[in-house]
Amino acid sequence: MSETQYWYNTATREVEEGHKSSWTNLMGPYATRAEAEQALSRAAARNQAWDDQDARDRR
Repeated sequence: MSETQYWYNTATREVEEGHKSSWTNLMGPYATRAEAEQALSRAAARNQAWDDQDARDRR
């Protein structure tokens, strides 16, 4: 039996239980619904950290 996985759908802005939509609209998988709900904010935080690192590397 496989564990349930959750996906964040960027088109609908909703969490899906299991893979239901096109891969082009999904972020994940995540182990919990709560993790999937935070997908965009987690991605934004990672992007900001990378941008900050790039800025430091250019100095």
